[in-house]
Amino acid sequence: MRIITGKRFEAFADENALIFQEYGKNRRELVEIVGSLTGDETVVTASLELIDLILSRFKSERHFLIYSDTGKTLTTREAYELRKYLEFDLRGGFTGGPSLASVLFVEGKTDAKFFKAVFKKLYEFKESREVPANLKFIERVFKRENFELLRNENGFLAVIPSEGNSGVIRNLGNFIRAMEVFEFSVDKIGVAIDVDDNRESAMASITGKLSLFYPEKTATGFRVGKTEVIPLIIGLPFEDELIEWKKPTVEDLMLHLIAREGLLERIRPALRTLNESLGRTLKPKEIMYLALSAYGHWGNLEGFYELFVMRSRFRNIKAVLREAGLMEGLFTLSGKDR
Repeated sequence: MRIITGKRFEAFADENALIFQEYGKNRRELVEIVGSLTGDETVVTASLELIDLILSRFKSERHFLIYSDTGKTLTTREAYELRKYLEFDLRGGFTGGPSLASVLFVEGKTDAKFFKAVFKKLYEFKESREVPANLKFIERVFKRENFELLRNENGFLAVIPSEGNSGVIRNLGNFIRAMEVFEFSVDKIGVAIDVDDNRESAMASITGKLSLFYPEKTATGFRVGKTEVIPLIIGLPFEDELIEWKKPTVEDLMLHLIAREGLLERIRPALRTLNESLGRTLKPKEIMYLALSAYGHWGNLEGFYELFVMRSRFRNIKAVLREAGLMEGLFTLSGKDR
């Protein structure tokens, strides 16, 4: 299977190519068309709906999507993941433009809200409705809940949840491949993942993915083409007799912050009572919900993370991030180093 997109499709469409007219077709007709394909065809189309249906059926390393404007290819597996996780516009037609824009891939929704608040609090970012030219291909992402687009005087920053450590690494690789194929670039890519087993293995997962793109080492990370990749390894153990700490997550950063802000001591009597009632130590997420209630925030956990960081003292936020070894990477990602 070959899917041809872009404006210069004639150079890649053989005599047996199916040049698909997308107008006037409903979904049932599209499903029938895709169901009739064998996998040996060349399909020329500008219909994202048809592309999605084909990718769902033929997502493997032996089928390809060709962006005819550059003549470069993605495997249908890569194209499928770009559509599923980033809603990437595989039809192309956008330009990189002069805008300074960076992307931060994080594990989940709470991570996104935490880092969003950090950038707003420390680096004067504000939420943006304007989408820069070199992020137009994922414009729809920013219309979805918990995907964040920020801006300060130094440029734009997109904060995107990625469904766990593996999702962050997957999005990193696919995004760099997309930059190669569609010939656009972003200024920086932040990669925020948990330590899990140890810092070395977490970094190895990043460097392993980057090895496919021949990176150069920099002071704060790596450089792939014009783009700097900045690892942000999250791991700051929290020791407390009432709390069962097992593995590093962004909740550790929040535990340290609520401790520095004095909230942990305020809820300690409730922690002891609950500890005795349950007959066990408490999990970090349980602490977060107790802190949320004591703080008087009746929204969800993601909203609490953002609100608490925004209302915390500068010195406490910086102290936690500095102790976690994140300040230098965040400073670079903020564009303040320009």
